[in-house]
Amino acid sequence: MHIVTGGAGFIGSAMVWKLNRMGIDDVWIVDDLGSGPKWKNISGLKFREVMPSNSFLNLLHQGKALPSGTESVIHMGACSSTTETDAEYLLRNNFEFSRYLAMLGIEAGARTLVASSAATYGGGEHGYRDGVELLYRLRPLNMYGYSKLLFDQWAASSGALGRIASLRFFNVYGPNEYHKGDMASLVFKAYGQIGATSRMGLFKSHRPDCGHGEQVRDFVYVKDIVDAMWWLLGHPEANGLFNVGSGRSESWNELARSVFAAMGREPAIDYIDMPLSIRGQYQYRTEADIARLRAAGYEGGFRPLREGVLDYVQNHLAKANPHINNADS
Repeated sequence: MHIVTGGAGFIGSAMVWKLNRMGIDDVWIVDDLGSGPKWKNISGLKFREVMPSNSFLNLLHQGKALPSGTESVIHMGACSSTTETDAEYLLRNNFEFSRYLAMLGIEAGARTLVASSAATYGGGEHGYRDGVELLYRLRPLNMYGYSKLLFDQWAASSGALGRIASLRFFNVYGPNEYHKGDMASLVFKAYGQIGATSRMGLFKSHRPDCGHGEQVRDFVYVKDIVDAMWWLLGHPEANGLFNVGSGRSESWNELARSVFAAMGREPAIDYIDMPLSIRGQYQYRTEADIARLRAAGYEGGFRPLREGVLDYVQNHLAKANPHINNADS
């Protein structure tokens, strides 16, 4: 049995899809479906159980162990809002629960993967190497990033990091993010903007050394993410911190051009002022150093931005039922 927390969310539901494609349907999905459209992410997927997070936590507290027969814990459940300011809420959800679940996974001998984030790197002043030597030098720009860093620091100091894989995801985009609202990728938002107005907006740069729209990110397609996770699931010897990104940085302008091209439109970009509330927390560059993942033995590819955006737009966003559970590729 495989437990996927956040299993109805973006990366979690994509991972359930991947498990199904690999012939695995003995899956427990742990997630809070709420009153929005998140349930559509698991409609059509195969699994044994779907359980709200509080019910799952109560079950763990009662048995003080994972359910019998658990082979893996794929912990994608967390608050993913980079603008969340409730520090206590983030500590409970992103640190304390993650730590508890990781300990239970280790005790049960279950393969354990935990979602971390590139937000741990802050402004990137120390680079983007995923070694433990940087753990106490990093200064995240928001409480979300700090909550993820706290888990990585605990995992390293406790020795747990030698028995689990903590995955630092970079800018992930792709199907099944439809429920995420403001936290959805710009690819998703741009598709809607362009469809409605034939134009899209990008934040201006507020640094003299960077042109408008030339801020860069490591954009990585969710289908490539779950391929890497599947490989890690089958290689329990590959433990520690792993950046999971494309290893390339590309500009927001290039992302915009990619969406326009996938939609068969000419680019029409408006540059707008960045809100004051996020200017001090804004990352102008991210680029995953994936040397550790490669050294561990992973040889899978990460699609260039244009290729990933083309698949996302034409095979998902443009379809009547755009979810990944209806994908052929």
